[in-house]
Amino acid sequence: MSETTETEKVGRENPRKVREGVVLSASMDKTLVVGVSDRVRHRRYDKTVLRTRKLYAHDPGSGAKVGDLVRIAETRPMSKLKRWRVVEIIEQAR
Repeated sequence: MSETTETEKVGRENPRKVREGVVLSASMDKTLVVGVSDRVRHRRYDKTVLRTRKLYAHDPGSGAKVGDLVRIAETRPMSKLKRWRVVEIIEQAR
């Protein structure tokens, strides 16, 4: 019999990505548009640049509103653009 490795214990070799971002749009049914910002170094000019990506996330309870800070996780493709789901609402917009 062989020993079990740590990847077998977890059940997944590559854990799913988790991101935090601000809800930009909540007008669709059960879908949010989340803006995720990353600070990256410019290759030529060595200046820090803020890059924002729009990710479409599944929100079954429709609990998040525009301006909320949410945590989203990678999931199976749910539609043409939707590949993320809302894990939790970190902070509600004022």
